[in-house]
Amino acid sequence: MYYAAACQTDFPAAKDRSEIGDRTRRMCATIERTILGYEPFFDVRLLAFPEFAHSPPVYETVRQLDDRLAVEIPNEHTEAYHRVAREHGCYIQTGTFIERDPAYPGHLFNTTVLVGPAGILAKYRKVNPWIPWELHSSPHDVPAYADDVFPVADTELGRLGVAICYDWLFPETIRQIAFNGAEVILRVSAYMDPWGATAPMDWWTLINRTRALENTVYVVAANQGAQLANYPPFSWPGGSMVVDFDGRILAQADPGPGEKVVVAPIHLEALRAERQRRVGHDTRAHYRAELHPYAGRRIFPPADAAPLDRAGIEARVQRGRRQLDVRS
Repeated sequence: MYYAAACQTDFPAAKDRSEIGDRTRRMCATIERTILGYEPFFDVRLLAFPEFAHSPPVYETVRQLDDRLAVEIPNEHTEAYHRVAREHGCYIQTGTFIERDPAYPGHLFNTTVLVGPAGILAKYRKVNPWIPWELHSSPHDVPAYADDVFPVADTELGRLGVAICYDWLFPETIRQIAFNGAEVILRVSAYMDPWGATAPMDWWTLINRTRALENTVYVVAANQGAQLANYPPFSWPGGSMVVDFDGRILAQADPGPGEKVVVAPIHLEALRAERQRRVGHDTRAHYRAELHPYAGRRIFPPADAAPLDRAGIEARVQRGRRQLDVRS
């Protein structure tokens, strides 16, 4: 058993890559304070941070994002996390970067990395950008995309997967990560009001619990806690949480903005034992894949060309809707 920490941030939106370093330093300090502060009580080994913690897609064109915010990975920030992870023997799911990769010219990605004592273990690029506002690419948009779309890292803390914010509204995305072997799935998120942690539209809580129980996984979900002034026009409800494999909330930050950390136990042995013991409610083993042909149909088309723009995204939405009328 070990403890996981869901850490939320409250930074002003970075407008330039020169501002990323300050955010990295503050998150590294949060990691060290959390590990050392809880040490008399809990063995915190896994820490997750929100989407946009380094840089959000605040510009209206891909060119502006590339000019002002995009970075390659690895970089000096991932090296800083590696130093902390090596010193404390912990694993860090970073907040997101706007990433450029020379292997995919013309594309930018919304990317989080898992960093452990040995360095970067996995890199995940958001599969489902938040339409229509996010202009970065999905791996789905890149012809001959060569990297693992849904990586799962085999670590001493178990098999760790991750997905970003809007990805979690697609059961297929999280289920694929589970079928790839994940036992703990981290949610790196910037989930704004009104779809937050309070009724009547508490999607954040509902979806975290549902994805946990339907895949028999732990969910460690770090949400953005920024004040309205930091990310207008949205306010951010926080509510970061840890959920067990039966959908029980083990810990949750009070809803509302602000930097907060909540910790909860990950009983890996109990998860593995229950996966082996249970006959009922093992929905992964019960999945009748051949009766669900929709999963293999193309609905939302890949981007025709980079760079993306809002008009092109909206046109693709309309093309996807037309496909919904096709019953074959």
